Amino acid sequence: MRELVIIGSGPAGYTAAIYAARADLSPLVITSSVEMGGDLMKTTEVDNFPGFPDGVMGPDLMMGMQAQAERFGAELLFDDATAVDLSGPVKRITVGNGDVIEAKAVVLSMGSEYRRLGLADEARLSGFGVSWCATCDGAFFRNRTVAVVGGGDSAMEEATFLTKFADKVLLVHRSDQFRASPAMLNRAKADPKIEFVTNAAVTGILGADTVAGVTLTMTDGSSRTLDVDGLFIAVGSDPRTALIADQVTLTDTGNVWVDGRSSRTSLSGVFAAGDIIDPTYRQAIVAAGSGAAAAMDAQHFLEASSH
Repeated sequence: MRELVIIGSGPAGYTAAIYAARADLSPLVITSSVEMGGDLMKTTEVDNFPGFPDGVMGPDLMMGMQAQAERFGAELLFDDATAVDLSGPVKRITVGNGDVIEAKAVVLSMGSEYRRLGLADEARLSGFGVSWCATCDGAFFRNRTVAVVGGGDSAMEEATFLTKFADKVLLVHRSDQFRASPAMLNRAKADPKIEFVTNAAVTGILGADTVAGVTLTMTDGSSRTLDVDGLFIAVGSDPRTALIADQVTLTDTGNVWVDGRSSRTSLSGVFAAGDIIDPTYRQAIVAAGSGAAAAMDAQHFLEASSH
């Protein structure tokens, strides 16, 4: 019987592991066999994580967090949680090899995933001009031309933020009607650096080593090419809740519900941290802080349960 199992290994999961290990809880981290380390494993330079004045490569940051967790005694299992039963006082987690792990408490930190366009070169050029995060990568496009695809608030926010760096931002949307709030839409329309390209879908990404342009298919069937140095995809994201959606309460945004500023979910002994609870900020530093809170909440729960 484990004291604590952490499902997920991004900034939230690894930070929870560091705090839990330092509290002598000997946590087991089920890292995932594929997504180990979370989205930062797919990024290049991270310039906005505190303590790295010259920036740090995303994979290096995550490997450092992993090593720090292991140094304090966290155990890592490089496998996937395939089924869970979180309802009773003993939590049961089934992993890919068929083993069932029992624990007194669980931290859910499976993160979220950006929605993709499903284009052939999208994954190949990820980190080389294709991005899902303007606050992460915008500064790399100073004095360049970039495209943003999307029609909601996040697309308007990304486009507006990118005008701090880019000379021109082309906002591409498949319709001439937008889901964005009027305030966000009007702000983007008022920005002289943002040009709207409507009734157009991005159907191809050009470039050998880095993004050199995008191909558009217009609603009238015609094609058009945009010469851009970067493509920011802002068509939404989904928390990874498939494993636990029928057991814990979710919010209307599909995230795991937690009690106020705590990490406590609707089930006793089950805590959640990181992007799985956060539809708003979605930054590594916020997820890390959330992971620390989850470990402390789990520690207090386990101490109270033992008395």
